[in-house]
Amino acid sequence: MKSVFIRVILFLVLIPFIGCKKSSENSKNTLANFENSIQYAKGLEIYKHRGFSIVKITNPWPEAKEGFTYILQEKKGIIPDCLKQFPTISIPIQSIVVTSTTHLPALELLGVENTLVGFPDTDYISSVKTRKLIDAGKVREVGANESLNTEVLMDLKPDVIIGFGLNNSNPTLDNLQKSGLKVMLNGDWTEQSPLGKAEWIKLFGALYGLDSKASALFSRIEKEYKSTLALAKKATSKPTILSGAMYQKQWYIPQGESWASLFLKDAQSNYLWANTKGTGSLVIPFENILEKAKNADFWIAPGDYSSLKQMSDSNPHCSQFASFKNKKVYSCNAKKGAKGGIIYFEWSPTRPDLVLKDLIKIFHPELLPNHKLFFFTKLE
Repeated sequence: MKSVFIRVILFLVLIPFIGCKKSSENSKNTLANFENSIQYAKGLEIYKHRGFSIVKITNPWPEAKEGFTYILQEKKGIIPDCLKQFPTISIPIQSIVVTSTTHLPALELLGVENTLVGFPDTDYISSVKTRKLIDAGKVREVGANESLNTEVLMDLKPDVIIGFGLNNSNPTLDNLQKSGLKVMLNGDWTEQSPLGKAEWIKLFGALYGLDSKASALFSRIEKEYKSTLALAKKATSKPTILSGAMYQKQWYIPQGESWASLFLKDAQSNYLWANTKGTGSLVIPFENILEKAKNADFWIAPGDYSSLKQMSDSNPHCSQFASFKNKKVYSCNAKKGAKGGIIYFEWSPTRPDLVLKDLIKIFHPELLPNHKLFFFTKLE
């Protein structure tokens, strides 16, 4: 894979001197557009050329040793011979299958949700717009992520299937590619910065030939996030935060470098485990949690509960925390779609500005007096 990467870099730098059969004028015009259009995302690169784009997924799963390159070919676009070794997808696409609810907001914001033809386990989808398409029979069930239904997908013949891999073993996706279907891996879930996750909307913009619209949408989200971040810095205090929930006497909390932890930092709060290293979850014995967070001001994301009573019925130890006693417990799981899909899981990666506003409203309500909580719910 390293040699492939070197060959692509050489192509980008030396195109006037290699045999890609382009005129001198076209070469100059193409060279002017060789910048990566991605600013925040660490696992995505998009290079816009005349007639085609090069898309690189550089971190498809955590600690990936290899990446993937795709060529998006416009109508009548000419692909240089030195790039024909990579999978080519004709754009703009007219139909798509996605495999994560986090992909759906991009389709809706771009106004192309009607092109969705398949999804694994549609009950997870919370969006009202997409649920209407499901109810109308326009979106078919395509199995489960680990065992997608090849026959259904062959029947649908989508222009592209957007999948994801937990590691380098993806037999289902490999079989779909061998069947002649176009598959693209999406690594948005590995991003840890709030704006890094949101910027993956540009991948979908490139697939639909809506690069400018995707960039404009992201720019608005970026502007809102940054302005809200600046507002948060006016806070005069930093409340202490407990996060996560207990399962079988072990407490699961976000690590200090994780996506969830970065939101708490940006919202000017003191997350009690902010200094821990890592981007996943920490597993800590209950006694240690109680010792450190007994007097925490707020408890954020306590699990899949809809009330304080439900929490205490499930785990009587909850009542030992000051945040529980003072009714300062906020859930991001309580707001759900018609079939039980959690809105936060679906929309928060694409709208980090709303997540940040919610947290500032909770921790520093005087800074956003008119904001209504979008994702979070105060448990009563």
